[in-house]
Amino acid sequence: MRSFFFLILLLISGATRIGLAQSAVPSGTGNKTEQRPQPNYDPPNIQMPDDATLKRISEKTEQLRQAISELKQRKIPDDVLVEVEVYLKGAENIVRFSEWYAAASGKWALTTLDQGLARAKQAEGGQPVWANIPGKWVVRAYRSLVDGSIQPYAVLLPHDYHSKKDWRLDVVLHGRDSSLTEAKFIATHTGDAPKDLGYIQLEVYGRGNNAYRWAGEADVFEAIQHGAGPINPNRVVLRGFSMGGAGTWHIGLHHPDRFCVLGPGAGFTTTRGYVGNLPKQLPVYIEKCLHIYDAVDYSENAFNVPVVAYSGEKDPQKKAVTNIENALSDFKEPLRFTHLIAPGLEHQMPKEWQEKAETGYRQFADAGRSIAERVRFVTYTPMYGRCDWARIDALRTTYERAEVDGTRKGNIFDVTTKNVRRITLGFDLQKKSPLQVTIDGQRIETKDVSPGNVDFVQLEWLGDKWVLPDSLRELSKRLAEKPEKSAGLQGPIDDAFTSKFVVIKPRDKGFFAATDDFASAAVDQFARVWDKYFRGTLPVQSVVVSKTLKGQNLVLYGDPQSNPLIAEILPKLPIKWTNKTIVMNGVEYDTNTHIPVMIYPNPIDPGHYIVLNSGHTFREADLKGTNALLYPRLGDWAVIKPTPTTNDPSAYEVVSAGLFDENWQFANK
Repeated sequence: MRSFFFLILLLISGATRIGLAQSAVPSGTGNKTEQRPQPNYDPPNIQMPDDATLKRISEKTEQLRQAISELKQRKIPDDVLVEVEVYLKGAENIVRFSEWYAAASGKWALTTLDQGLARAKQAEGGQPVWANIPGKWVVRAYRSLVDGSIQPYAVLLPHDYHSKKDWRLDVVLHGRDSSLTEAKFIATHTGDAPKDLGYIQLEVYGRGNNAYRWAGEADVFEAIQHGAGPINPNRVVLRGFSMGGAGTWHIGLHHPDRFCVLGPGAGFTTTRGYVGNLPKQLPVYIEKCLHIYDAVDYSENAFNVPVVAYSGEKDPQKKAVTNIENALSDFKEPLRFTHLIAPGLEHQMPKEWQEKAETGYRQFADAGRSIAERVRFVTYTPMYGRCDWARIDALRTTYERAEVDGTRKGNIFDVTTKNVRRITLGFDLQKKSPLQVTIDGQRIETKDVSPGNVDFVQLEWLGDKWVLPDSLRELSKRLAEKPEKSAGLQGPIDDAFTSKFVVIKPRDKGFFAATDDFASAAVDQFARVWDKYFRGTLPVQSVVVSKTLKGQNLVLYGDPQSNPLIAEILPKLPIKWTNKTIVMNGVEYDTNTHIPVMIYPNPIDPGHYIVLNSGHTFREADLKGTNALLYPRLGDWAVIKPTPTTNDPSAYEVVSAGLFDENWQFANK
């Protein structure tokens, strides 16, 4: 994920283009939407089970713990064991978080435990015998690469699943559900498949209610990778309603080459205009970071993937589609864009409209997707810079609009770009034609690059022209010595928690007791919020030897005196930090009352990040509200002043904050 190398054989490929279908994109300008009050996302009132039910839950929980312990003693493989442990996690979480949000909660917990005990018995042979049962919902699980947590998902296989090996896969993203728990997800995914089900259906838990952002986005792709089975990779449908619609817009338009069709229903596609009472002007570093997740900014990527959208005529969330349509109003390229509108309906998608949407999905899923001869896509961050055979590795200016428009005929490339600093082009390995590259009108000398010896060519903008780097090894060495923002290492702080990371707590006393107290409280707050809202145990360690920590992002709390790893890397960071002063962006601050926060390429492991003194930069109140609030609050760096209270000992005020430039240096000097 953090590699500079290009894996050109993608799961999903390009497709041919046809004209507009059904609802054409209307004329109009802009993507303005009016602000509106936000609904209440507080969970329902607690409905505690009776004492007898609680006792049964406790007893069966202990039985399942014992069964899992015995499986571990028998050295059952971990990938089998996690599909038993997921049931224990579901039962334990609903109890310890007191998530009895429905009258059926006690029943769901018992169902989860009963299924877990049955699964434990099945696992005694060391094989996941439940994995390929056709015609029924099956709960599956995997151990996340992000934090090592066990995450559930559910798969429904057709009755005739074993009759072929290239099934269509429908990835379904659920809507916002304030009563959702692992136990509810597990217990409600039961029953038989319809007799005429013609595809595999995979429903993602997505770590709860985060609109499939940050680790929730990683969860979608990890679930697909773990549970897709023998599918046709060119026939993957992504769909969802409400929050699932927002997730479909977001993931589908940011990854337009991964799916054969998108089926978003309702949801939201922009922050400003959806979040009620958002200030007219946020700090610049926050405004720029809104470009990460605002799907409307990526509307033109619908050029690369068909869309069959759905809205209720009277649903306020119809604006999600309207935003996209308005953004595309002046787009001259042909699209495959359908907007189904249900007359008189509000926020609902009844069966008849699901069937109409399925008719739309089927025309594209049946045809499948193939690698496109032409790609045309936009991005604002190299975090989302890939489509078929083209990948943006670095921008000239991050968070400004970048474009790639190019054709590949055999191995003859003709590409135009805007705001692109480094790009990788993947060869057509089926063709033996010689390599020819023209980019922005410049013909590149490629005599030393031969398809077959390598499967891609990387180009870099230096000075006033495009060049071939001497070698990937030399490029990697250069970036290790003097880091540059590039795909997977572009920030902001919150990006560190989308791939494998570990939190390193202070080991010793620091410069001042007050800042020691803040570091301890901040780790505790991060752990609590990660546990409840991202459904995993925060990976925390005490300080260990830096060489043993490679291959993951390091989140370091404390100061150079309390955390030896901070002291080790400090000389290679663009800040100064002593027991008296902190210097960031040329400004001096008192160490007694201020703390530096930042993300930066790790000097001892250049393919990964280090983060100082921060978890996610949005807070628990944002996680309780609309998912559109889950945008970065601190950019790449900040100076904060702890303002602890009894209720929140990790509270702070932002003194200064901003984004690093493309060379990971302060941009505001």
